[in-house]
Amino acid sequence: MTTTSNGMENTASATESAATSASESSAPRAKLEDVMAAMDVVDTLRHRQGMVERELDADSRRAQLLERLRTIYADQGMEVPDHILEEGIKALDEDRFKYHPTKRSISTALAHAYVSRKKWGLPLGAVALVASLLFGGNYWLNERPQQLALEALPSNLQQTYTEIQTLAKQPDIAAQAKGLQTSANAALQNDKQDTAEALLADMENMLVQLRMSYHIKVVSRAGEQSGVWRIPDINSTARNYYLIVEAIDGNNNVLTLPVLNEETGKQTSVDKWGLRVDYKTFNQVAADKQDDGIIQGNVVGEKRVGYLSPEYRIATSGATITAW
Repeated sequence: MTTTSNGMENTASATESAATSASESSAPRAKLEDVMAAMDVVDTLRHRQGMVERELDADSRRAQLLERLRTIYADQGMEVPDHILEEGIKALDEDRFKYHPTKRSISTALAHAYVSRKKWGLPLGAVALVASLLFGGNYWLNERPQQLALEALPSNLQQTYTEIQTLAKQPDIAAQAKGLQTSANAALQNDKQDTAEALLADMENMLVQLRMSYHIKVVSRAGEQSGVWRIPDINSTARNYYLIVEAIDGNNNVLTLPVLNEETGKQTSVDKWGLRVDYKTFNQVAADKQDDGIIQGNVVGEKRVGYLSPEYRIATSGATITAW
């Protein structure tokens, strides 16, 4: 008997607990329904904005607005409690359930940019790629080679000077090269890379000249002049005489050399030029050619390895012209 009583008590307790749980679970649902109903009331009022503006002007007419809302819902077959209607009217006054756009800020701008990234992402990526390629290309094609050249300048200057010193047969040639090297190093210390590179180029040209060897011969071919004379501008009664010569290397090749024109002061690379001689030498060569059409003593000078200038076998001032 005691056992039965306990079972009934447990059953009653379970029933009360279930009822309480059901009541608690239904509370949020009722609240949600109230909110939804209030939102519907607000929506109804907004659709009848003219009526709202008229009825809300005075509290005394609020009851009439409430009655009209009852009629509107009754016509739709809906029964809405007064407290829901009141909540809807209050929500309308407070602008509740109304969408308010977010104010513009850096955060909203970034959010909009992120959402629309498909529109601007690809073009921006393409621009960034092109910019990086241009930057990289400029660096590797222009800036990097210049940087390497600058880093190598001191060693190139020293190496070129060492070769000149080893090859030069005259002390003044090595001294001239040393002066160029010193000036170039001073230019580097003063961040004058262009000046240093120009001086290095002069040393390299000097080295090229030192390595060369050739004979200077008077041109003696049919149809070509072997000598010319010119009247200088400063003295119309005088004449300057020139033998037309060329440089022939050990393989019998005609060389192209830089030659300074004394009349213009400009240096030009040519394969033949006029070498200024005196009247006697000019006539001797002319007589040699007139004899049989061949100039027997056509070698007038020799440039040897280790020297910058040729040694001449005839009387000459060494002045030259490149056009006649």
